[in-house]
Amino acid sequence: MSMKKFILVFLGMMMLVASPALGADKIRIATEGAYSPFNYVNPKGELEGFDVDIAKALCETMKADCTLATQDWDGMIPALQAKKFDVIVASMAITEKRKQAIAFTNPYYYSVASYVVRKDANLADNVEALHGKTIGVQRATIHEGTIKEMFGDKVTIKTYDTNENCILDLKNKRLDAMIASRPLMAHFITHHPDAGFSFLLGMYNPVAAGIGIRKEDTELLEKFNAALDTIIKNGTYDQISTKWFGESLLKK
Repeated sequence: MSMKKFILVFLGMMMLVASPALGADKIRIATEGAYSPFNYVNPKGELEGFDVDIAKALCETMKADCTLATQDWDGMIPALQAKKFDVIVASMAITEKRKQAIAFTNPYYYSVASYVVRKDANLADNVEALHGKTIGVQRATIHEGTIKEMFGDKVTIKTYDTNENCILDLKNKRLDAMIASRPLMAHFITHHPDAGFSFLLGMYNPVAAGIGIRKEDTELLEKFNAALDTIIKNGTYDQISTKWFGESLLKK
């Protein structure tokens, strides 16, 4: 056998050996990492949360080689469009405005928002109780618009880069109230009774959260939708949701 032919045969064999790894989809997933219990960084520096578990389950179902990283919420969509990563799994509400920029999978959970106050504020459970107050909200979320629609210039709105910092200011009495995802805040109130928080008023912003993908990546969108359908049908989704919230977040 000539040296040239030997090299070609050797390379062909190496490609066959390596093909499973090379053939696996490599998908870069971004989440915020500051939205507990949906996504956060634990004391060991590892990403955890409902979104993280869902992302891992989807990747396992697709047999994809996935990496997860954090991305500031404000720049999440621009970073996706700039191809810094391929997919957003970060509790992003599906809105018409966002759909103009990116594509979304089918909803992977449903949620509403609520106002939260300190119990020691002793506020009446009505809209007028917040007039003249300072309300905190994570910026670039749909909740900021809710405050403006409900109160106009009757309140002061203070925005935050993360929901965690908003919670911190409410706890330290630099805010009178805040608005955020009700499942998120219900989890916080249950696990941090020392904060002395409670809900005020009703529930707002019924939304569906989806996985964000670039519009041109139609094949990837189809794969994620198929994987999502699989983990819902085989019970994996309910196991993950029950682990974090005690119930399925697919309930509308």
